[in-house]
Amino acid sequence: MVGLTVQPGLAGNRKLAQTGMKFLVVAPDARSSALSSALTAMEGTSASLFYNPAGMARMAPTFQASLGRVKWIADINYLYGSMAYKPAGGMYGVFGISFLSIDYGDFLGTIRADNSQGFIDTGIFQPTAYTFGLGYAKALTDKFSVGGQVKYVKQNLTGGIISFDAGETPEAKEFDLGVLAYDFGVLYKTGYKSLSLGMNVRNFSQEIKYIRESFQLPLTFRMGMAMNMMDFFPGESSDHSLFLSFDYVHPRDYNEQLEFGLEYEFMRTVALRLGYTTPTDEEGINIGAGLNKELMGLNFGIDYAYTPFGVFDSVHRISVQFSF
Repeated sequence: MVGLTVQPGLAGNRKLAQTGMKFLVVAPDARSSALSSALTAMEGTSASLFYNPAGMARMAPTFQASLGRVKWIADINYLYGSMAYKPAGGMYGVFGISFLSIDYGDFLGTIRADNSQGFIDTGIFQPTAYTFGLGYAKALTDKFSVGGQVKYVKQNLTGGIISFDAGETPEAKEFDLGVLAYDFGVLYKTGYKSLSLGMNVRNFSQEIKYIRESFQLPLTFRMGMAMNMMDFFPGESSDHSLFLSFDYVHPRDYNEQLEFGLEYEFMRTVALRLGYTTPTDEEGINIGAGLNKELMGLNFGIDYAYTPFGVFDSVHRISVQFSF
């Protein structure tokens, strides 16, 4: 997708719709989505590869895996998965892999024609997209962690008729692109109670193009902070946690956004979540819940997130994970 640059005097030379492969900005993980993706400064597990790779540097289990599905707007479906492994108790850092697959559904292809309808059907086509990433994170000190991910991003819009030769035979072209992209992140514990700061750059890559116009992936820069507010009530902190998080988001192709997240957890078992993003056109509030259970040395969890999406259908996300 290639956009436009607003002319001077109309909006102060703001650049909008300048990127392609926008499926990369949709948060697949249910916990992250319920908190409006305000997790840049929060520690996590393998799912951190989808928001800040440094977040998995201090994950507690040796192995952790997540799998989830997103029922996105316009009948678009996302499937994601991630795994992380911490050998030697974290001495060599944490290694992770991630994947994301997008099904856009069926589309009816047409071309212009000099007939009564004005077009000719060319059949059904099914655009797809996916990413596959390899990540690494390590706690360099008791306060400072770093992480990164290299991922292969591919989008296939399938073939299309671009012209006709002298004999009126259609000439087709495949619109199929792949590119390497990079994510980088840091996480810093300030030492004041549980207050932490985070920073992340996602989807850094070279420019690509389908035919003539070139475009970039949706490069995004984030800064965030998070803290467990129960630090101010030490007598209750063993059974309760109340994390408040905040992210400042600077996308390449959209106005800056503020994201807020609030997560209450009771005895590390039941979690209730609330998130808010501003400014947005349709999306604003997110809500969600999670449940964790330990059984025979294995930890199982399930998370759900719900997003009212204005004039579009509401978005539902569900994720499951296990660790040991």
